[in-house]
Amino acid sequence: MNSFRNRLTLIMIIMVAISVSSAGVFMAKTFKDNHIQALEENMIREMRIISSKMDWRSGSLEELYVFYNREAKELKSYTDARVTFIRSDGAVLGDSDTEPEKMDNHLDRTEVREALESGTGRSIRESETIGQNMIYVAIPVSVIPGEEPYIIRLAMSLQQVDESIHRMTAVLIMGLLVLFLIVALISYRLALSLTRPLEQITKVAKRIKNMDYAARVKVTKQDEIGELGYAINAMADSLNEQMTRIRENEGQLESVLNNMINGIVMIDQTGRILLMNRRAEEVLGFSARELVGRHFAEAKQQYELAQMIQEGLDTREHLREEITFYFPEERLLELNVVPIHREVDVFTGVLLVLQDVSAIRRLERMRSEFVANVSHELKTPIAAVKGFAETLLGGVVKDEETARSFLQIIFDESDRLNRLIGDILELSKIESRRVPLIFSPIELDSFVSKTVTLLESEAARKNIKLHMQIEPGLYMEADEDRLRQIMMNVLANGINYTPEGGRVSIKVHARGEEHIHFQISDSGIGIPKKDLPRIFERFYRVDKARSRSSGGTGLGLSIVKHLVELHKGTITVESTVGVGTTFDIELPVLH
Repeated sequence: MNSFRNRLTLIMIIMVAISVSSAGVFMAKTFKDNHIQALEENMIREMRIISSKMDWRSGSLEELYVFYNREAKELKSYTDARVTFIRSDGAVLGDSDTEPEKMDNHLDRTEVREALESGTGRSIRESETIGQNMIYVAIPVSVIPGEEPYIIRLAMSLQQVDESIHRMTAVLIMGLLVLFLIVALISYRLALSLTRPLEQITKVAKRIKNMDYAARVKVTKQDEIGELGYAINAMADSLNEQMTRIRENEGQLESVLNNMINGIVMIDQTGRILLMNRRAEEVLGFSARELVGRHFAEAKQQYELAQMIQEGLDTREHLREEITFYFPEERLLELNVVPIHREVDVFTGVLLVLQDVSAIRRLERMRSEFVANVSHELKTPIAAVKGFAETLLGGVVKDEETARSFLQIIFDESDRLNRLIGDILELSKIESRRVPLIFSPIELDSFVSKTVTLLESEAARKNIKLHMQIEPGLYMEADEDRLRQIMMNVLANGINYTPEGGRVSIKVHARGEEHIHFQISDSGIGIPKKDLPRIFERFYRVDKARSRSSGGTGLGLSIVKHLVELHKGTITVESTVGVGTTFDIELPVLH
């Protein structure tokens, strides 16, 4: 902006300088022309006076030389000018400054020729005689009627005129210099007043360019620059509104992308990765900072993935496939490569959608296993009931003792079938969250005592000691029936898998101010380490023969786990084969 201000100032100074200089030159020329014209008119008046008062003579050339030369010298003292008398044929008869005999013929001189032709002749030239710039004025004078007229010529040096012009020019130059300084100051102030608002507008525009949309122009005048300031402010308001909307949309889009359960990777038509969400980073094991802007082949992933992306870029069609990934962890992914078209015919790249279907496929497998297990578990008692009923129908009913034993087996299997169906229905309701929990305060000392009392007869049959250790004064909020179901299932499990003469204990104490810790341990047969991760699965049995003989359905621990989770708690298990098993349950005090 400073350069523009300087240019504007310089242009204004140059324009004024040209104008003033032109005026000065014109004034100097006019002054000189007027001065010379006045001088010529004055010389003409003097020559007319001389011609009227002059005693003109004729005669021999020598006499004329003497007479007119004397007259010329005398007249010079009065006119202060060079006086020359010239005959009509151009011969010089007398001259105040030079001997006429030595002078050339003057018939071809401009002033002489004009005087003879028009009555007055003028000329300005350098004198060959005295070597100065002279003005010559000549008029014709009729000496003898009927003869050619003589010429009177006056000549004056223009040195004084030139000196006057030089003095005036010097004064004019000094005036111009002063005027230049004044004009320069005024021009700079004027340029400053014009460019300062532009500088402010430029600064605001730069701030807006740097995304400072709060910048505004301070408008003080209602001229064109003021209108420009209003336009800049309106543009800033519009940009600020648009950028706010864009940021909101970007924030919403980023929030959606980062919270999607599927991985999203956007790849342009050249194979360069443009975008990755957080889930894609987790699935692929690379951060967006490492891959965005680079070719997808630089992500050292499985060959099938790179091949599928390349195929999607080549064919520009929707591709779908399931691939097992082993990095950063083993998981089954459903891959969808979707072509992206900005317009109908403009292909811009592909969108890679990564969906972890490991849990879904595991649930499907578990569902299949559950159906198979239920079918198997239901088939066993039904087959027993059917077989013994067929036997009774075949005539064994006549033997009362055998018939009674068969009927007892049918009754036991029916009871087991009833418990199995009940547990399946119970587990189904719990898993579908259709079991409403009714929370109420529970005093744990009496609650645990009553629960243990219910199992004492069962423990006594195997000579198993039940031991309790409860921190006094403990209360918590829980669904009492469901909490008793949890405790009884775990305690009954411990009694069932503990040999005769063993020991089952329960310890209850506070863990901090917000949780209650239940620890149920036994001295039973224990659980192999490889089976520990699966003991809470439905129908999973460590010792299938022992479990079936104990009358268990294989659903007890699965029900316990779901009920604990409904209480916002956790359950873990530790076990050593031949030593025993310990279940740790941690539940919140308040809900």
